[in-house]
Amino acid sequence: MFGIGEGAILVIVVILLLGARKIPDLARSAGQSMRILKSEAKALKREGKDSGDSPPPPPAPVRPGRPEDHGHDGAEHR
Repeated sequence: MFGIGEGAILVIVVILLLGARKIPDLARSAGQSMRILKSEAKALKREGKDSGDSPPPPPAPVRPGRPEDHGHDGAEHR
């Protein structure tokens, strides 16, 4: 993707923009974020295996015309 020259220029620009003091903090934060991302991905995979990998059941069909579907209390009006 990058050659040695482009990589060196990129590193120099980052050092100039951020300063040498902030780079270790930035790297530490990026590493911590990667660890969190990996642990969450593993948890999602484990959760999927625990559920048997079966798709969720389809939602129940809605029956139009029933009183509870239209906000009525169920009493008939005359």
